[in-house]
Amino acid sequence: MKVLKSDSVSNSIVMKQLKDQFLQPPFIKRLAQVLESQAPGVRSATFIKAVTTSPWKELELMDRLRKITDCIHNFLPDSYPEALRTLQKVARQFKGFDSLVFPDFIGRYGAEHLEESILALQQFTELCSSEFAVRPFIERYPEPMFKQLMLWSKSSNVHHRRLASEGCRPRLPWSFALKELKKDPSPIFPVLEILNADSEDYVRRSVANNLNDISKDHPDKVLELVKRWQGKSKETDWIIKHACRGLLKQGRPDVMELFGFTFPDNITGAPIQFDSSVVRIGGKVAFSCTLKTSLVEMGKVQIEYVVYFIKANGKPSSKVFQISERHETSQRIEVSKRHSFKDLSTRKHFPGAHRFEIRVNGVPKCEGEMFLEK
Repeated sequence: MKVLKSDSVSNSIVMKQLKDQFLQPPFIKRLAQVLESQAPGVRSATFIKAVTTSPWKELELMDRLRKITDCIHNFLPDSYPEALRTLQKVARQFKGFDSLVFPDFIGRYGAEHLEESILALQQFTELCSSEFAVRPFIERYPEPMFKQLMLWSKSSNVHHRRLASEGCRPRLPWSFALKELKKDPSPIFPVLEILNADSEDYVRRSVANNLNDISKDHPDKVLELVKRWQGKSKETDWIIKHACRGLLKQGRPDVMELFGFTFPDNITGAPIQFDSSVVRIGGKVAFSCTLKTSLVEMGKVQIEYVVYFIKANGKPSSKVFQISERHETSQRIEVSKRHSFKDLSTRKHFPGAHRFEIRVNGVPKCEGEMFLEK
């Protein structure tokens, strides 16, 4: 499902973009027409009305998806195998994000029919992705499902290989967490071992995201694995770096060292300077600081800034932002950045003193404070 792979945009913003683009009236109309042609007794006008009745306009994206799925279930035969055969015929005429309705039907209604459902999930994932729908089966049938994931991981089809990794992510966005895999991710590792040098970026990105999920609960296990993988290939090294992005943001010395970032005890920084000490919510602030080293050159540095946002309860909550990563040959660098305090769907701003930090290789080197007002 390539539309979902960007890490640079927050999940809620992506969700809003997808809501405006997919599961819209043209798709619902076409789905209704194809259902009518394949399923005796289905009337397209009746199906469209059932889907779009209130509160359709108020529903968020995944709730709209679920409503369409439930309507399909209500209009097709009560027998799951019979309904699934009809839906497999219908699905052949669709592809892209809208096609999530087909695996969603399996995830919602196919739990008692493991074999038929697995074959259909394999078919439907080629249209978009079955990553959400496969999770109830992993949760209910862990042993046979991990055997299936291993088979998919060896498939010549890129969509099958990607599903093998993406479906078993412990913390997949927009889906429920796989609690047992959060506790013990060991069943996942054999799948990722097969995929850790995959030829497709689509698959490699999923492997990295899976490991990043695991690192939130088991950082030492992920670190042990990536140390063993490091240097295997350029594709694997990319996976390792992307997988450890959360650990790098934490500034763990053992993780920093793994990627060539030494402890920056030779680097000092001046206090952060702001272009304005007071900024209104919705505005921007520019800030800068000077970093110096006592050595011949600064070397390989990862430079980030941290904002300690004030929450509704008045307490601070930090967020790390990337500035740059490079090998710096000079002894002195000027760091400058502009930060926006515009409200987002993922973050609402509140007035109060906001502390900033500049970090080098995970270690704070400069700090300063400005005030955000209404």
